[in-house]
Amino acid sequence: MALNKNLLDILACPKCKGELHITGEEDGLVCDACDVVYPIKDEIPVMLIDEAIPQDKWKKSDD
Repeated sequence: MALNKNLLDILACPKCKGELHITGEEDGLVCDACDVVYPIKDEIPVMLIDEAIPQDKWKKSDD
């Protein structure tokens, strides 16, 4: 089940307050301004700055 479109419209990056977009696999929310991904676990976005993963390391941990 994907995140609710209305929820995606109101979510913002907790660090820079910028726009977020969902990853292609719908498993994270990307902030291009901060170059990080906030993971989605059990259909719940983890919007904690300390939990953000740099985009260049995002899928390397799954290899």
